[in-house]
Amino acid sequence: MKKPSLILLSIVLLAFSACKKDKPTITGDNDTSTSIENAMSDAAFNDVANIADEGYTGSLSSYKTNSPSTFLSNCASVTFDTTSSPKSFTVDFGASNCLCNDGNYRRGKINVSFQGFYRDSGSVHSITFDNYFVNNNKIDGTKTVTNKGRNSNGNLTYDVVINGTITWDAAYFGSVCSSSYSANRTRVWSEGESTLLWSDDVYLISGTQSGVTHTGLSYSAYTVSPLKKEIGYRHITDGTLAFTPQGLFTRYINYGYPNGARDNLARVTINGYDFVIQLR
Repeated sequence: MKKPSLILLSIVLLAFSACKKDKPTITGDNDTSTSIENAMSDAAFNDVANIADEGYTGSLSSYKTNSPSTFLSNCASVTFDTTSSPKSFTVDFGASNCLCNDGNYRRGKINVSFQGFYRDSGSVHSITFDNYFVNNNKIDGTKTVTNKGRNSNGNLTYDVVINGTITWDAAYFGSVCSSSYSANRTRVWSEGESTLLWSDDVYLISGTQSGVTHTGLSYSAYTVSPLKKEIGYRHITDGTLAFTPQGLFTRYINYGYPNGARDNLARVTINGYDFVIQLR
């Protein structure tokens, strides 16, 4: 059976490039710190869903190191409780930092409760945390994925709700501080469901997100057109996101620029001015 993917995605502007399209710089409105912090928060919560996905299979192969060291190769363990209702499992990285195969250090536990299988209409997967850290940043909150059945095109559709906080290690912003992050999304499994390959899955994402940075600045975002996420590729390849930092113009980010191809380019429009950006 194909391993179900709970991956969500980072869908925000990371940085302006030096390239812009025949327009002068917008004085006082070229700050990217808010969008960068949002991207970091979004990526952290996307990451835990992927781990939960692998934990569901008992594999975790992508999150164990390739090192022959016994400690590192077995630092992530999965424990199931199938007698409770709802059923649950715990992914435990241990009390000390564990170097994982993706180059990130993790410690603590990810707890997942589930009712029904990922493909079953009405199934619910809820993720919480127990003293869980990624690269010494503490992740708290909840993430819930609900299968809403098939849409009119026959595609499986999921509602995703995230309410969380991240306590940042002092190495990131100069002192220990925290930010909040929330999202409400609908995700349509548009391609790849019928194959056994995980890498050919494609999701169309729509919805909203919001948060408050460690400096107290709020932001909000919504999808103008669904964002296309090809699981086998790092970046979003199509769709438009409207991202509004507190006190600044809305940034309209077109991920399909220039032609919806697999690349790291997007176009940002701010108050009528267009910029070409590179996604990290």
